[in-house]
Amino acid sequence: MTHIVYEIIPHDGGWAFKLGDTISQTFRSHDAALAAAKRVIREQSLPDETTPIEWEDAQGEWHEEIAKGDDRPDAEISDKP
Repeated sequence: MTHIVYEIIPHDGGWAFKLGDTISQTFRSHDAALAAAKRVIREQSLPDETTPIEWEDAQGEWHEEIAKGDDRPDAEISDKP
């Protein structure tokens, strides 16, 4: 199982959550960003349909694989004020 960590960060005069290099929209408050990150984790934990996907890697190469609908990540939030 994949383990991911969302990080709560100051962003553009407000707060956001970050996963890797991807930053969410800006929220007015820390609590709003934290609530949004918790909502994302809840939604990610729900099973979905198994489906074929295509994705491009950092070198510009395309890959095809099957995304299992029950293969959900283990996620947590890092919130260091």
